[in-house]
Amino acid sequence: MKLQKGLLFLFFALLIIGAIAHSGCANIVPPSGGPKDTIPPVLISVTPSDLTKHFGGGKMTGQKIIFKFDEYIDPKDIRTNLVVNPLPKVDPIADGHLQLLTVRLKDTLQPNTTYSLNFYNGVKDVNEGNVLKNFTYVFSTGDHIDSGQVAGQVILALTGKADSSMVVVLHKKFDDSAVVKDRPRYLTKVDTNGRFSFNYLEPGRYAIYAMKDEGGSHKYLSKSQLFAFSDSAVVVHTNYGSFVTMYAYSEIPDTKSKTSGSGSGSGSNGSGGSGGTNKSSSSSRSKKEKDKRLQLSVNVANNVFDALDTFRVTFTQGLKLFDSTQIRFTDANFKG
Repeated sequence: MKLQKGLLFLFFALLIIGAIAHSGCANIVPPSGGPKDTIPPVLISVTPSDLTKHFGGGKMTGQKIIFKFDEYIDPKDIRTNLVVNPLPKVDPIADGHLQLLTVRLKDTLQPNTTYSLNFYNGVKDVNEGNVLKNFTYVFSTGDHIDSGQVAGQVILALTGKADSSMVVVLHKKFDDSAVVKDRPRYLTKVDTNGRFSFNYLEPGRYAIYAMKDEGGSHKYLSKSQLFAFSDSAVVVHTNYGSFVTMYAYSEIPDTKSKTSGSGSGSGSNGSGGSGGTNKSSSSSRSKKEKDKRLQLSVNVANNVFDALDTFRVTFTQGLKLFDSTQIRFTDANFKG
């Protein structure tokens, strides 16, 4: 009986020793940190509140807006993404620190005007870079919030694709020089599909243009600049939206070629280094791109046309589709 108890004790002892030896060889695994954070920052509060009327209590300068989020935000891209409409003469200062985003308005506010601050993809958290997309703040210096809307799409005429670096602007002036000399009233960016939208617009008639915003001037500065326009004015009504499609092109193809090698020079002629620019290949490529454009001629000599004659449009290449309803005759101010 004692022998059986001794064997049973020895058996359990060997089991315990084996378990201890096995656990000593096991890999130590750190505890999991949980699922990855995919939620963008959430706005907790804003002062003054969104959609405030009589903003600033009649004080039209030096206003400050403070946003508080539920987590730390990355301030790196906030200032470059922020667009204020109507466009100010002096850009605001936007700074982020911990959970706070502060915007200081440096320009004098206009009376009875609805303003919108669109941060686009500028607000994101510190750790994972989750973006709070198209975050917008709106206020009015008057007693109402304007609600006019315009949406649309900008398509590259040469390729049928989109260029997300383009901007769309609205002008109150309709003369040709406005897009060259004047600051637009409103501005918005296009997305990766070339689509855009304006919100909180003041009712009225606007000339609409799209362009590659070279240097952030919001103006048409060069014939090699991608540019698009609508041949008719955009009429903005309260609580009513319209859709505009524009085709962008450059009057003169950009012939600047990228050079390679440490000795490459700057400019289109390749001067200043042995890398240089291959003029013949650049000229050939430009000619090939130019040939893809829609080319036509009309039977008008010296800007004179007989009222009894038949107006003819001749295309250098065959067309896949032709819609005569899309042809409009306007004056220099795009009025029919």
